[in-house]
Amino acid sequence: MIVETASGLLRLAANLKWMYTELPFEARFDAAAASGFTGVEFASPYALPADRVRSLLDDAGLALALINTPGGPAGSATAMGAAYVPGARAEFRAGVEQALAYATVLGAPIVHVMSGLRPADAEPDLAFATYVDNIAWAAQQAAHSGVRVALEAINKRDQPGYGLASMETAAAVAEAVDPAHVGVLFDVYHAQVDRGNVIERFEALLPHVIHVQIADNPGRGEPGTGEIAYPRVLAAIAESGYDGWIGCEYGPLAGTDAGLGWTKEMNR
Repeated sequence: MIVETASGLLRLAANLKWMYTELPFEARFDAAAASGFTGVEFASPYALPADRVRSLLDDAGLALALINTPGGPAGSATAMGAAYVPGARAEFRAGVEQALAYATVLGAPIVHVMSGLRPADAEPDLAFATYVDNIAWAAQQAAHSGVRVALEAINKRDQPGYGLASMETAAAVAEAVDPAHVGVLFDVYHAQVDRGNVIERFEALLPHVIHVQIADNPGRGEPGTGEIAYPRVLAAIAESGYDGWIGCEYGPLAGTDAGLGWTKEMNR
């Protein structure tokens, strides 16, 4: 789906974890295509064989923008990812390998390597060093697969204890390990909750931004339902020259299709 802003056009991808949740997962692909989306993203394809997911994409005529690395079992130390967890290297590497295998079959250009939570008993410097080493290893594997690694910071209000401290830290890690294959996932919602100044921070981080996601705040609904000035934000992104996907990672407040009216109002 294309959205027109005051500064140009942007490509929207439907996030199938958050949108069309009134439908079973496998039915969401056709629903997204029927709404006008040409791209989708979702965190975890791993409940289905990769070939099955590829068929769902192809049958709906959709491109896949991004997937995440798998998380560990619910309630485990690695449920949100293993990159930041000392002692979980084997699990981390197995997850990256699985994600890259799926990305190759599905044609996903980007894998979001989840940081995970820093264990309460882990020494902070050791946990961060573990994270950097893990991302460097993931970058090497991604380079061989033709996939790029995205790093995302999650705001501490929604996820206290999340390892990656900020988008700025994500950019520093990307620069240190391999900026050709590692970049920043700039989530407008998390940026607003974290400290605001969304446009200024996006422009400062632009050289490292490889994917963007959107939702409004508070409530994490569609643009136009909260405090974020989305006409200005999206216009600034378009003016910047960013030409990647914009992932709609929001929970529609009144149904997915009913909530898509915002896409026609950005240039007003």
